[in-house]
Amino acid sequence: MSALGLKIIDESVQRANIWFNEVDYRTGWANKQRSYRLLRAVLHALRDHLNPDEAAQLSAQLPILIRGIYYEGYDPSKTPVTERSREGFVARVQSAFDTDPMGDAEDAIGAVFDVLDAHVSGGEMAHVRATFTKEMRALFAERS
Repeated sequence: MSALGLKIIDESVQRANIWFNEVDYRTGWANKQRSYRLLRAVLHALRDHLNPDEAAQLSAQLPILIRGIYYEGYDPSKTPVTERSREGFVARVQSAFDTDPMGDAEDAIGAVFDVLDAHVSGGEMAHVRATFTKEMRALFAERS
């Protein structure tokens, strides 16, 4: 029997927790709440850099609860954003950590991109990368 009565909800929670745990592991934070905030901030910054069609294509590959986080507060009429610099992207993500600095923000952002690479198809991630400038694509680099 499902804990909440709906198998799809239970599975969605489990899949979301896998993502949060992977972000937590890749950042080395051991703080699931922080990892959630990081994933949320990166997904929002990423989503807002994409045109609405590409944002929807990426969202189709996200677990249901992660997709809800991704679309939280979304206004497609304001996308894609005009700020296209690496510094602007990093600053936007860091704004979620104003009272709790995350340390090396680029490594933390890269950890989220690594999780996306692990769970989203290579073709979709190639489309996402193609929307970024060369400077910003370096945030997607593989990390050890």
